[in-house]
Amino acid sequence: MIRYLLKRLALMVPTLLGILLLSFAVIQFVPGGPIEQLTYQMKARGGGGEAAGGGGGGVLYQGNKGLDPERLAQIKADYGFDRPAWVRFGLMLKRYATFDLGESYYHHQSVWSLIVSKLPVSISLGLWTFCLTYLIAVPLGVAKAVRHGSRFDAVTTLVLMAGYAIPGFVLGVVLLVLFGGGSFWQIFPLRGLTSDNWAQLSLLGKVADYLWHLVLPVTAMVVGSFATITVLTKNSMLEEIRKQYVLTARAKGLSETAIRYRHVFRNALIPLVTGFPEAFIGAFFTGALLIETLFSLDGLGLLSYESVIRRDYPVVLGALFLFSLIGLFTRLLSDLCYALADPRLRFEGAPA
Repeated sequence: MIRYLLKRLALMVPTLLGILLLSFAVIQFVPGGPIEQLTYQMKARGGGGEAAGGGGGGVLYQGNKGLDPERLAQIKADYGFDRPAWVRFGLMLKRYATFDLGESYYHHQSVWSLIVSKLPVSISLGLWTFCLTYLIAVPLGVAKAVRHGSRFDAVTTLVLMAGYAIPGFVLGVVLLVLFGGGSFWQIFPLRGLTSDNWAQLSLLGKVADYLWHLVLPVTAMVVGSFATITVLTKNSMLEEIRKQYVLTARAKGLSETAIRYRHVFRNALIPLVTGFPEAFIGAFFTGALLIETLFSLDGLGLLSYESVIRRDYPVVLGALFLFSLIGLFTRLLSDLCYALADPRLRFEGAPA
């Protein structure tokens, strides 16, 4: 186990370097970088005719034309673009080695403070999505396994597949139209996690207001996750029911309830338990970009999207570094959870 753990930790370094190198290289060829955007804005403030005339992306990429060369050189020095790309990449790695993610070009504050300020929204969405998904999908999967082949099984499978086929952001639009004051009913709020008068509400009022704002975005994120967990639970239960120890337990006179929940269910949970770390972290950092944008939730997904649009490279690369590191450790934690959940598993001789 220790040898396997050390090999996995050693492999994280080149994997992380590869992710950063590829992302950094791609960014070098993306037009409309921070220099072009800033010089374009300076020309627009100065009344340059090009700003009003073109209006398209082509003018943005030619923003350095017509500026004083000394001023342009100063701007490049301020952003660090006066150095070769390989030097900037090396300096970035040196900062990241000490977990210094740099400072945002657009917000003019550290990337760490930006990420921390957006975490509450993403944690709210992720935590509720994770909990509701497992609390509903696991019992439903067990019920489907017990009633395998019945009408209940067929109807729930049809509903789950329909929910799985609908993208979360499409369902979010439908929910907004139906219940957010679109063409039908205005029941739930359209944006944010709290109301404008949240500070004046009582404690119970704050809790109710917070939960009321979460209904639509969490529903849009949860529905598509039900199918995978439910089907995995059902298949794991059915696979365990067919094993020899179940026949032995029945021969000993154990009741079906005892067999189902004391033996079958415990073994069937192994694939689910091992996926907890990855699912838990993934609920925070993946899949919420469009939902946060749609419901105007100021979280990590919206921050990443705006940073890409504004070419805020420190935020893009810093968030990528942090999320990649968390993802690598989460995958390792999932493997270790599998070993803890199933004592028969041994990592000796297993590929790294």
